[in-house]
Amino acid sequence: MVDNCTTNDAMIERILDKISTRSFILGGQLFHMRCCAHILNLIVKDGLSIICNVIEKIRESVNYWTKTPKREETFIGTCAQLSISFSRKYSS
Repeated sequence: MVDNCTTNDAMIERILDKISTRSFILGGQLFHMRCCAHILNLIVKDGLSIICNVIEKIRESVNYWTKTPKREETFIGTCAQLSISFSRKYSS
């Protein structure tokens, strides 16, 4: 099992050229298995790249409202007026 590097693809082809695939199940079709974790990582990175601007704007907004006690107080008051619940979750 290897990642999706083109070098690995070339190496697998060279190996299969030197070995008889008759002894393999399904003629060696399953000899080269792609790593599911690597594929999942690529999918997540691609998805995050699409929404990275939104994530950055949310971070900037949170930073703005929590920068001073007065801003945080204004934020809490606005949430109360609009009946919006919120919680303070700080990760260390």
